[in-house]
Amino acid sequence: MDVSKTKTSFYRRLYVAWLIDSGAVTSVPALMEATGMPRRTAQDTLSALVELDIDCQFAQGQGERNNAGQYLIRDWGPIDKRWIAGNLQQIKTTLGYP
Repeated sequence: MDVSKTKTSFYRRLYVAWLIDSGAVTSVPALMEATGMPRRTAQDTLSALVELDIDCQFAQGQGERNNAGQYLIRDWGPIDKRWIAGNLQQIKTTLGYP
């Protein structure tokens, strides 16, 4: 099955937001480990969440230095995260994730 770049990009963003919101992933290295994404792709995907009106922010840990902290989803905007949870296997299969 051929999947468009638009669909994979959209699904990748949804999956990354879901991983962050679920607490499974809170940093770029953790995102790279969970998905196999190269660092630049992980960073670009995080930056692109705003294009879907998903408010993802980095929260610096109290007393931490050198960008130690975690990413948090503050607002899902128009996205229904329940749909993502209900279609998670389809999203992962489309993206080629285990």
